[in-house]
Order: sequence, then structure tokens, then C-alpha cells
Amino acid sequence: MSYLVPAEFVTKMVDAGESKIFMATRDVLIRAFMAGAILALAAVFAVTISVQTGYPIVGAILFPVGFCMLYLLGFDLLTGVFVLTPLALIDRRPGVTIGGVLKNWGLVFLGNFCGALTVAVLMAITFTYGFSIEPGEVGQKIANIGESRTVGYKQYGAAGMLTVFIGGVLCNWMVSLGVVGAMISTTVSGKVIAMWMPIMLFFAMGFEHSVVNMFLFPSGLIMGGGFSITDYLIWNELPVVLGNLIGGLSLTGLTLYTTHIRTAPKRPNYAAKAL
Repeated sequence: MSYLVPAEFVTKMVDAGESKIFMATRDVLIRAFMAGAILALAAVFAVTISVQTGYPIVGAILFPVGFCMLYLLGFDLLTGVFVLTPLALIDRRPGVTIGGVLKNWGLVFLGNFCGALTVAVLMAITFTYGFSIEPGEVGQKIANIGESRTVGYKQYGAAGMLTVFIGGVLCNWMVSLGVVGAMISTTVSGKVIAMWMPIMLFFAMGFEHSVVNMFLFPSGLIMGGGFSITDYLIWNELPVVLGNLIGGLSLTGLTLYTTHIRTAPKRPNYAAKAL
């Protein structure tokens, strides 16, 4: 059958987390770099479609193409390893340590950021003909996104910080379901359908994804957005990373692991015992 039952795909989640922790540093960085770059291109694609059509929902519907590409190719996002690697630690897999989990997170963060930043520079060159003209409508839209999602939160103080954090929690609740969706089916079409739905939802709702933001905000800064690097780090990237971690691990990873691997004792079958 092409569908795996929950106990099977949750076991695959733990196995995947274990394999990522023991992966060679070179391979972690390459896979993370490519994941960040592909997701960044998908973000450009979605913004472009939104601007061209005037309907942001169309961009949201099409954005998951990048996510599906990178996961089918075996590349890694920070939002995904936040969910998978801790499960190997919780499951007490041999040789898995907190240090190994944290090292994996750090390497994936670095790789994702470098990939997203590379695309930000390349697209800025494309939008401005090598910085010889002002960016067009799409470039201006990206700059405006960066401004609204940094100083836009900053003006509300603690309430703004809470809002961006919750946006990160909700985002990786959905994105991590996309990661799990890739493990539910053994066919490419089944994987794509299962991944597409939650990814489309997060993008349409405007939730905060740390890796997408690694492209949007540096790109916005390059193209003249009205915010600073400090604004980006304090009022978006850092709280979003924390929100992504808590949302994905608590609302997806731990819930699935707890109820499908470490299940509660089942009700005794008294009728069978009586026979």
C-alpha cells in the first residue's frame, strides 16, 4: 500500500532524525544550503505571482512547489530538523546526545542562511540590472514585507514580540506537518499532496518561517527596505526561530511520538479473558 499507518511513519520520523544527527558535516551544510536556496526561489516565485495577478492567494497556492522539490531531493530545512532530531534523543537512540542535536541545528541554520542569502543577492542583481536601476514592483514588494514584519512588530513593543513569536509557532506547526506528509506515502504524488496542503496554509495565513525570512529580510535590506539588521534579528529572526522550534516540536513531533510510539496502556479485553 502507498499509505503508511501512523505507527510506521512516526518510526520513520525518529529514524530520519537519528540519521541527520550522524550525517557528515559537509553533507549537512550542502543539503541545508540547497534547501535554503530553493525555498528562497519559491518565495520569489510566490511574491511575483501575487504581484502579477493581484491575488496573494494564488502565490500561496503555488509556493509549496519549492518545499516539495527540496524534500523530494533530500535537502534539509531548520524547521524540519527542529522536529525530527529531538525525537531520536527522546527515543534514546544509541549515541544520540544533546550536543549532537544542537550541532545539527547550528549547521543547518548556517547552511540555510547561506543558501537564502545567495539567492537574495542574485535576485537583487536581477531586479536592478546589476544595481544600475531601482528595483521593480516585485523588488519593492519584498522590501515592504521586510519593513512591515520588523518595525511593524517593533512599534507594538511586547505585544508585537508576542505576535511574531506566535506567528513562528503556528508556522512550524503547519510546516512540520508538511515534513511528516512526505513520510506518509511511498509514492511521489502522495507525498506531494500531503506536503502541499499545510505549506499552502502557512503561506496564505502569513505565518513566520525562519528560513523564508532568511531570504526576505536580507533581500529587503539590499533593495532599500526601511529597517536595520538589528531590527531583522531582534524583531523577526530570533523570535521566529524560537517559535518555529516550539511549534514544530510540541504540536507535531511530540504529539505524534507520544500517541503512536509511546502509546498509553490499552483497555483490557475483559470479554476475551472470560472466554
